[in-house]
Amino acid sequence: MNINEKNKSYKRFAVMGGTFDPIHYGHLVTAEAVRDKFELDKVLFMPTKNPPHKMHRPTSDVNHRYLMTVLATITNPYFEVSRLEIERTGLTYTVDTIRELRNIYGEDAQIYFITGADAILEILTWHNVEELLGICQFVAATRPGFYGKDMEQKLIDIKSKYNKEIFSIEVPSLAISSTDIRNRIKNSKTIRYLLPEAVEHYIRKSKLYTD
Repeated sequence: MNINEKNKSYKRFAVMGGTFDPIHYGHLVTAEAVRDKFELDKVLFMPTKNPPHKMHRPTSDVNHRYLMTVLATITNPYFEVSRLEIERTGLTYTVDTIRELRNIYGEDAQIYFITGADAILEILTWHNVEELLGICQFVAATRPGFYGKDMEQKLIDIKSKYNKEIFSIEVPSLAISSTDIRNRIKNSKTIRYLLPEAVEHYIRKSKLYTD
């Protein structure tokens, strides 16, 4: 669904951005956990087109990644997939996405941005980070045992410098990773139960992640 089209009624929602190359159960469980914890109207999955932090590794064609995300989320009525970043030209910056969502849903909307704890460790290098922290609330999804001294110090630094708190939520299934799934496919190992069956079938049919 293109969120520009018509439904502007959401007042509490989360954005889950990522390359989703491929999307897996870690992403889905995280999104549902955040939706439940913060009592959100919706989670918008936002496949990125040209993320600056992924320039070192070529990603699969964005239309493959978009379709896999649609297949993975179609059974959850609280999940939607947006083409907002896919249709934008140039590099994809989170602050531009949140600005556009503010224009669509209004300044009074409560917007949460879901990201991994490893990304939070780098957040102060993000484009226009001060503005970004002011226009949405960050939720850091962590694997069990990940929340160490580096993470704690980063959250203290952000709180001290910007007076902004970042929520965290622990998600056991985040031990699953897209990198591992790609490597498993390349090495002819099973990926069953790591991601939705429909996504697995799409990967096989499209011959993704093979030499």
